[in-house]
Amino acid sequence: MSAQRRRAKHPVKSAPLGLQAARVATLGAQLQSDGVHFALAAPHAQAVELCLFAPDGQTEVARLPMPTLRDGIWQGVLAAESGGAEGLIYGWRVHGPWSPKEGHRFNPAKLLLDPCAREVVGRYDGSDVHLGHDPAHPDRPDPRDNAATALKARVVADLPPLAQPRPAIDPAQRVIYELHVKGFTAQHPDVPPALRGSYAGLAHPASIDYLKALGVTTVSLLPIAFRADEARLLQMGLSNYWGYTPIAWAAPETRLWSGAEGSTPRSELRALVEALHGAGLEVILDVVYNHTAELDPHTGPTLSMRGIDNALYYHRNPQEPERTLDWTGCGNSVNLNEPLVLRVALDSLRRWVSEFGVDGFRFDLASTLARGTARVQYDFQPDGAFLSAVAQDPLLCNCLLVAEPWDLGLGGYRLGGFPPGWLEWNDRFRDTQRGFWLRHQNAPGEFATRLAGSSDVFNPALRGAHSSVNFITAHDGFTLRDLVSYAHRHNQANGEDNRDGHGHNLSINNGVEGPTQSADILAARARQSRALLAVLLLALGTPMLLAGDELGHTQRGNNNAYCQDNPISWIDWAQADASLRDFVRGVLALRRSLPLLQSHAWWAPVATASQPGAVWYRPDGHPMEQADWTLDDHGALMVLLCAAKTPLQGVVPQQVLILINAEGQEASFTLRPGAWLLRLSTDNGFVALPGDNQAQDKAQRLQARQTLPPTSLWIATLEGAAPHTPGDL
Repeated sequence: MSAQRRRAKHPVKSAPLGLQAARVATLGAQLQSDGVHFALAAPHAQAVELCLFAPDGQTEVARLPMPTLRDGIWQGVLAAESGGAEGLIYGWRVHGPWSPKEGHRFNPAKLLLDPCAREVVGRYDGSDVHLGHDPAHPDRPDPRDNAATALKARVVADLPPLAQPRPAIDPAQRVIYELHVKGFTAQHPDVPPALRGSYAGLAHPASIDYLKALGVTTVSLLPIAFRADEARLLQMGLSNYWGYTPIAWAAPETRLWSGAEGSTPRSELRALVEALHGAGLEVILDVVYNHTAELDPHTGPTLSMRGIDNALYYHRNPQEPERTLDWTGCGNSVNLNEPLVLRVALDSLRRWVSEFGVDGFRFDLASTLARGTARVQYDFQPDGAFLSAVAQDPLLCNCLLVAEPWDLGLGGYRLGGFPPGWLEWNDRFRDTQRGFWLRHQNAPGEFATRLAGSSDVFNPALRGAHSSVNFITAHDGFTLRDLVSYAHRHNQANGEDNRDGHGHNLSINNGVEGPTQSADILAARARQSRALLAVLLLALGTPMLLAGDELGHTQRGNNNAYCQDNPISWIDWAQADASLRDFVRGVLALRRSLPLLQSHAWWAPVATASQPGAVWYRPDGHPMEQADWTLDDHGALMVLLCAAKTPLQGVVPQQVLILINAEGQEASFTLRPGAWLLRLSTDNGFVALPGDNQAQDKAQRLQARQTLPPTSLWIATLEGAAPHTPGDL
């Protein structure tokens, strides 16, 4: 059936005035004084119709042919006198060949969401009416019209200029806190019930006061772009709670909006960012540009890009163009090598910064974004289209940029491969620390390299000492409590017979799988948790703490709770471990008080005016030798951090001694000469900050020979050492 014949069957008539031909500068819908300017990138389309809807978002009231195609972009202006105004609800119908073998899946029976939508109306219900292909005959287009329940966009006005200046966080002092907007406050007793689980709930003083008291500097929000849940999950009564199924890159998720009178999802999110900025906290968004919610073309829905121009927006298999290349595990991979697709992505990033005020982004499966074309076998290109575009963009290049440096495809693991200025999630830090502390694996050399910022991964000549985002846990995997309580995953609630989630977790249960009343087991788990938290927060690099780990949050052994929008994922404030929370607060305060623990520079063998010195010792006090670094069963060592000597007579440079015993038994240490004051001991949770005077200082003096309990990390400072400011190093 031809596209023309399909159009003739629809009862909706074109409006008398129609769209005016014009050159439109911005993709999507832009409200101007003369009306609304529309532009849609669809170079392979034969015709495009703008479909207008009544305020109910279901009744189609007009269908207007786009008058102009210029450089692959369909353009037109709906004049103000014709209804082009704020609040207008619209969608697209795109005409062209149905030819999957050539990569084309045009079907004007399907109403499509604008990829540049800034506010979305409706919610995808998983119905097969949203399939572009006929479910009974996948090689044919589905003739059913889906307009009544399809996702639509709403025309919005630009938000007013930002009122709050952005925080200026020193990279050496940055501490990232990864949280889910809903999960953080869904059960928070001090947040009003009407605001729990929303942008407004996170902006509430109870939430912000907690973050400030904890001592973090940067809030990393799990994806908040509008999403469409997988039909499979919806059929089981679940949802993609984490938000990694985006369908509108520039539109805030409406399910995280409180619905408060006088607000919109956009205004409430903007208020959240300004509230966090007002408290001196940075905000970064986890963004997903590697794939969309349309999934695999043979089974997934046609909601937006697939129906607009499948051959443009997605990487396709050169040998089988009807198939998309999938390096993401989600059925498709967005093709950012195409300039028009890259433009859609960059425009959305700029909007998050300019309109909402966010300070940066964490890019999910970032290796996919940097893959080249078929000419280079789709290999990772550090100077490719996306990374180069971000580097030269005057707005984006000044943002905090964090990469998840891998994807699921061949050659996708690219830790250390992103350009200077980028931070990267360091899974080698995670696995090394888990193995070293929980499994008594990994030689001291591997442990020391990770503690010292992973200079073997991040070239010190090109990359800063904070390039490594160090983490023990993240949203994807066990929580810290579960890491020391479960030897195996328990993901039955996800409906996949416990097959999903990582199988290699380097976790332990200390003798009992899950909850226990054994005092000895609980004490062991607490010691391990404190040791892991301390090494995370004190290592060179940028630490990232998973929200709830400091409270002992458990997901009951589920290490892939992506679809659990319920108490499995939500932080249980009523069961919070107050002592662990206070310990984390203390460690972060100690980190702030000791500049050697927040260095701008890489550790060097000998201290200089700009670099702290780091000397490694065996427990007997002798320097580590080459053979010592490779002993797999050797979990006890020391490192002495020291500032450069001062020319002032009688002034002792600042020194910090870190004692590590990751073994299962006590270890005896011979300390370096000097009067050492204990500042931190993870075995019992002791933290003593330097006081304003000796009477206020609660530090304990150490003996020349000191015994450390098993699974413990101690920090000591030299009595009488000169104070330093963070700028000194």
